[in-house]
Amino acid sequence: MATRAPLPPGSTIGILGGGQLGRMLAMSAVQLGYRCIGYAPAGDNVAASACDDFFENGWGDTAALAAFASQCDVVTWEFENVPLAAVDAIPANLLTPHPKALGVAQDRLQEKRFVEELGARCAPYARVESEEDLARAVERIGTPGILKTARDGYDGKGQWRIASAHEAEGIRFPGRPCVYEGMVDFKAEFSIILARASDGTIRIWDSTANTHEGGMLAVSLLPAGPTVEAQLEEARDIARKTANSLGYVGVLTLEFFATANGPIFNEMAPRVHNSGHWTIEGAATSQFENHIRAICELPLGGTETRFAAIEMRNIVGEDALSAHHILAEEGEPHLHLYGKREANAGRKMGHVTRVSHAKP
Repeated sequence: MATRAPLPPGSTIGILGGGQLGRMLAMSAVQLGYRCIGYAPAGDNVAASACDDFFENGWGDTAALAAFASQCDVVTWEFENVPLAAVDAIPANLLTPHPKALGVAQDRLQEKRFVEELGARCAPYARVESEEDLARAVERIGTPGILKTARDGYDGKGQWRIASAHEAEGIRFPGRPCVYEGMVDFKAEFSIILARASDGTIRIWDSTANTHEGGMLAVSLLPAGPTVEAQLEEARDIARKTANSLGYVGVLTLEFFATANGPIFNEMAPRVHNSGHWTIEGAATSQFENHIRAICELPLGGTETRFAAIEMRNIVGEDALSAHHILAEEGEPHLHLYGKREANAGRKMGHVTRVSHAKP
């Protein structure tokens, strides 16, 4: 993408998607003097409360997408499963990052092959398009393993854990391309979150140790500990190569397993990330602000950590209904509720970040 002049205050940022990531992006954009409009199918679009306008139209509504784009000076996205056909309906000169990143991230097989060519290591895997393919993959790779849909899976959705070949025989194949992966014996999970400007400048935040429950992030902790810290240099190198290869502009996330043999790539998210929510209070510049800075051609802010210890914990389901009690806790809790109407079990409703004393 060619470098543009910085977008002046009052310009309009379009955000594809209506979830909490879009909400927090819009809040950062407003702080920098921009307007935001959103676009997503009808639903509980919590980003709308932070936008000046919001289009609730289907991804296949090309007329609505054109009307949306006509009001924007730049268009970005808040989640990686925006259909590519919808993205193609947006003028290419408005889109940041380049949609190539979406194409790679939306297909687990393409994603793995892409990062392997850059030197990353992945868990053993195989393409699976039938029950027969699954049986062969289980025989070759072994168990335990995990079957994932090649597209549209996130937060544990579209995934089936397989403990034995007998268990694999009992799975009803979902009828669409999948990937079977061998399970990784890991010591910790972590993410590399970076911001890249159009001139190639890259800023990287410290990495948290991430704990997942039911396939969804539960807690992120800083410091991440020696196991993760020993593997950061190699993982950051892969993340930089990925961003540069894509010509990426904005915030990009790569998830890794820390193993006895070094970092193993898990997946890529071409967007701001749940494991970076701590940066709102805990870093010199949050991931949300730096994404807005990057897509608007503003200088990137610093990514230094501001506190000696940080914990970010997701608030899930009905826990959000009584979350205000957190504000009475000792220490420095920072509560973020996303304004979702239905507190369904397993649904991210907010997060709380707790910080220790500031660094000297």
